[in-house]
Amino acid sequence: MNESHSISLTNPLCELARFGQSPWLDFIQRSFTENGSLKRLVDQDGLKGVTSNPAIFHKAIGQGDEYDTRIGQVLAERKVDAAALYEILAVEDIQAAAKVLYPVYETSRGIDGYVSLEVSPHLAHDAIGTLAEARHLWKRVDMPNLMIKIPGTQEGVEAVRTAIADGMNVNVTLLFSLGAYKKVLDAYMAGLEARHTQGLPVSGIASVASFFVSRIDARIDAAIDERIAGADPEAKTLETLRGKVAIANARMAYQYWQGVTRGARWRKLAALGAQPQRLLWASTGTKDPAYSDVLYVDALIGPETVNTIPPATFAAFRDHGTAAPTLTQDIPDAIQVLHEADRLGLDLAGVTDALLHEGLDAFAEAFRSLRDSMATKITSLSPVMM
Repeated sequence: MNESHSISLTNPLCELARFGQSPWLDFIQRSFTENGSLKRLVDQDGLKGVTSNPAIFHKAIGQGDEYDTRIGQVLAERKVDAAALYEILAVEDIQAAAKVLYPVYETSRGIDGYVSLEVSPHLAHDAIGTLAEARHLWKRVDMPNLMIKIPGTQEGVEAVRTAIADGMNVNVTLLFSLGAYKKVLDAYMAGLEARHTQGLPVSGIASVASFFVSRIDARIDAAIDERIAGADPEAKTLETLRGKVAIANARMAYQYWQGVTRGARWRKLAALGAQPQRLLWASTGTKDPAYSDVLYVDALIGPETVNTIPPATFAAFRDHGTAAPTLTQDIPDAIQVLHEADRLGLDLAGVTDALLHEGLDAFAEAFRSLRDSMATKITSLSPVMM
């Protein structure tokens, strides 16, 4: 038995492939790519993709001095503002990571190997602006294994449809509710149909729908705890729902996906060579220390899905995760959990709506902070003119 085969049998991350799931990493940083760490995850752990967001770039670029040498070089070559400087650095990071993952893209025939770059969160409610920036970033990065990340707002979904019709790969982010997800899946198919109507191929276009998980439990569990502390007469039933609503919500999204992909509309597109838009589980780091640190990986493993995993959770799953086909288990229980949550007034719809707005605000704030950091670095690192 060769070493690589032995690794695949003992590493839970590699075993995910047996059940049709692709592990991606929710992290990007220049040194991580340059020092070979990213490639090691590909080679040893079966890593198949990378996602980024404004908060991740803020930590990578805006804090510390890792990028200062490159920033100094850029400033010596040209005059740039904060937005332009950020774009230069982010595009370089995305291109470097995409090169590392390109062999995965080739081997998987375009199913995996993607790196995501997000449009400005300040455009979340501007369909025209989102599409314009998506087209700009698509051309700027110029890598076939790029995914443009677009938030799943009403305006974002409009942009997704056209971006798919244009032939871009798209990662639709900040999806919390089944209702929002249904619109995204419809937009993906509508974009492919529009492209086919134009006489263009629908093969070779990839998309994921990033469905967020643990943030829902954090909010729902807090409401449960508050009611239990207040001696709610339904305290015992409420306690049984802790840590279950988010997984039930995700499992029902997958049930919906399965139904759509069995339908005539999708079968027609598949016959033309279209790839299904995969569900990607996001926000899968455990926030409550009372739960397993791999809860949101263990519980959501199933065919044609992705889990974008934060670094600490990635390492934890490698160490003690369990690869098993869990996503379609206990569907009646998932239905019952959501029924009880509704009966008890836990307001999942209100929670998911609030989390979308909070997520948009958080990414917008991270983007503002990043640009502020870039402005500070321009001031401090610009060459002194004699």
